[in-house]
Amino acid sequence: MLVIPFFIQHQGCPHRCLFCNQWAIAGEGAAGGGDPVDDLRRTIVTWLGYRRAGVAVELAFFGGSFSCLEEPLQQRLLAAVQPYLHEGTIESVRISTRPDCLDRERFDFLRAYGVRTVEIGAQSLQDPVLRQARRGHTVADVEAAVALVSGSGCRIGLQLMIGLPGETTGSFLRGIERVIALRPHFVRLYPTLVLRGTGLAELYRQGWWQPLSLSRAVILAGRARSRLLAAGIGVVRLGLQPSVDLECHLEAGPHHPAFGELVLSREWYRRIRPLLRAAGPGRRVEITISPRDRSACVGPRQGNLQRLRALPSAATLTLRTDTGLDRGQIHHVIR
Repeated sequence: MLVIPFFIQHQGCPHRCLFCNQWAIAGEGAAGGGDPVDDLRRTIVTWLGYRRAGVAVELAFFGGSFSCLEEPLQQRLLAAVQPYLHEGTIESVRISTRPDCLDRERFDFLRAYGVRTVEIGAQSLQDPVLRQARRGHTVADVEAAVALVSGSGCRIGLQLMIGLPGETTGSFLRGIERVIALRPHFVRLYPTLVLRGTGLAELYRQGWWQPLSLSRAVILAGRARSRLLAAGIGVVRLGLQPSVDLECHLEAGPHHPAFGELVLSREWYRRIRPLLRAAGPGRRVEITISPRDRSACVGPRQGNLQRLRALPSAATLTLRTDTGLDRGQIHHVIR
């Protein structure tokens, strides 16, 4: 699927959360300062030029809280998409919004204009953490929004942050269990970063709060991802999309341009290590994976291979690829 991203930045959101600098997160892809409807039409035309025959297209409103925008602006933006929906060049619309900006009336309005996927910026499913983050909504608001969308047949996703102030490993993982109980279709996981111009930056500079280390953020993201996938919930994004603006505004925190691959690399290491140890010294284990998994499996700078081949009291490793295997599949033979 081709997703056409259109950023509305901080528009519509009634709050300024402790961690938020939406302009830095949106980066160069954000809409300019002109008429947003004209910007939207130009964005659609540009991206449709990249479409390949037979590929479905979705328009996604990212950045702000779409359903909190003034209704005339929502209507103008969605009306601009209708010709593409009617002719079939765009199949559906996705919006991102706050849980407390979605009720039955607003949701019915969105559905009538072709919205078929709603992403809820939950960030946490722990009320004390939400209060410290100045989110302005509660876990009950998230639960109500998810129930509203889930009961309609539309797709529902949740955006969650890792390492917010007041959060512990235990509270984060308990929050993941609450997410699983809500049964969203997918989740995005973002480590909490310190961006200049935010309340979080002030707490960090004054020594009141420290972000997670990169290794700790990777571990927690991996644990959350494993639990979500085991429950049949997709994880569609790990870490913020790298951009020049993000790099310029970043003050501290566990940012890595390939954060998702770090998480996957750690998972591959944890899957292969017990196979080598179980086979024992003097044996050889042939591991076969999909070519699409090779980069994550070998790790950055082939770090996984080096660690696996240096394991004491373990078999040696031979890594092969097979285009017939699906992503995530692993076959092994002991010789």
